[in-house]
Amino acid sequence: MKRVYTLVVLVLALTIVSCSKDTIMEIDQEAQQLPTEPLTIDQINQRISNSIEKTGDFDWNKVDAHFLWSALTHGQYVLTVGYGNDGQSFSEEVDKELERKRNTLINTIIAEEQIDKTDLKIKQDEILTVFDAEVTKLETIIALRKSDYVRYLEPNGYNQYVSMQEKSSSGCSTSAEYINLSHYTTVAPNNAKVSWHFDEHNIRDAWNISTGSGVTIGLIDTGVSKYQALLNSSGINDGYSTGRFVQKYGTFIDSNWWWSSNYDGPHDKCGHGTAMGSVMASPRNNDGMPVGVAYNANLVAYRATEDVLLNDYHERKGVSKALTQLGNRSDVKIISMSIGYVWSIGNIKDAVKYAYSKGKLIFAAGGTSTSFTNGFGVIFPATMSETVAVTGVNDGSNYERCDTCHSGSKIDFTIIMQGDNDTSKAPPVLNFYNGQTRYTGGSSAATATTAGIAALVWSKYPHWSRAQVLSRLKQSSDLYPYKSSEFGYGNIDALQAVQ
Repeated sequence: MKRVYTLVVLVLALTIVSCSKDTIMEIDQEAQQLPTEPLTIDQINQRISNSIEKTGDFDWNKVDAHFLWSALTHGQYVLTVGYGNDGQSFSEEVDKELERKRNTLINTIIAEEQIDKTDLKIKQDEILTVFDAEVTKLETIIALRKSDYVRYLEPNGYNQYVSMQEKSSSGCSTSAEYINLSHYTTVAPNNAKVSWHFDEHNIRDAWNISTGSGVTIGLIDTGVSKYQALLNSSGINDGYSTGRFVQKYGTFIDSNWWWSSNYDGPHDKCGHGTAMGSVMASPRNNDGMPVGVAYNANLVAYRATEDVLLNDYHERKGVSKALTQLGNRSDVKIISMSIGYVWSIGNIKDAVKYAYSKGKLIFAAGGTSTSFTNGFGVIFPATMSETVAVTGVNDGSNYERCDTCHSGSKIDFTIIMQGDNDTSKAPPVLNFYNGQTRYTGGSSAATATTAGIAALVWSKYPHWSRAQVLSRLKQSSDLYPYKSSEFGYGNIDALQAVQ
């Protein structure tokens, strides 16, 4: 009996070795049939553009192994691997089978890259079923794609689709602007400024019922400026805003090396996040400065990005981390993201699903045109079913999107962002520096406004679920119970929403 058992084990071992050799031969043969030189950046970008023009989307899973490898060579060789079963975006408990699948893929990388395990550059996530590894060989891509354990492979270090000029201009501004007297009204105390667009949505009337007290909003953006006192602990409880807090975190790493772990701090350097924080939660202050929609809500602000376009590895990683951290906070009910990209990003998609599983109401910008995003439809992550997509329209009698705003079937709500035939009229907000103001608009400010209105509703009905709050927002919108193919349920009436 012992001889039979030994023979069976030997046969199985030989079979495994044989299968392994056959697989290696297949990988080598496939690699030999592909070009040995990577595509150029221009060639890669042209094929991406062609895909977006034809289908409205781009998916790394639908390109060939050589194309994916080419992008890796121009992106610091950082490969993001989503693993596990289809739809298995995260795991909060120890899962031996999931660990086995992950380790099998890691061992595949080590074998194909022909390196020692200690030489592998790798970052693993504690919650999401995803890891990042340095992959340099085409054969490694081919081998990984043959595995049933892979959900997706993405070259997250590839940031060459956006030029540096476009990247630097994406939503960032620290310049002060004079606010036209006709673009705001004032309220107590001491002539605090109320944006003209608040009255378009009956926000000021809604304050008689709710001011956002007891609700915590998570802001994932470029952070909040340390120079703007009204959005820091020294001024968040100024004037009629009392009993609340602001917290600031940083998950963005400002480094050329993807495996760096030196976070660049929680403070805004761009100005976009400061403007969004102002729209949502600026205090009803004593200083004659702009007021936020939910001026008594708590604010948890993350510096997760450098600007609004998620084209860099560290931005994508920063947003992913911010989503999982906010998802783990029981006090955070709402997450606002006025950021995005023109195609979906796997590790952010996984993180959105995780935060959604924790009951968070997640708002995302439908898209504000820059020189890069102009001409695209609704952008990611507003395209996800787990997010609530918002865009901006003008104040005319017929729905027309604002000049820089995107629209489409994925949009859920709209906020008035500009005057009819008056593109200079946008919501006034706090500027980057203390005592200064500026204008901001587009789907970014529309998203922040909607997040603030949701905070008013949840403050009024603290025991409601996400579904109940979202249902109330729909019922309080112009077009409900119908949904437009471009503008969702339309403009929200904040007063009706809190009544």
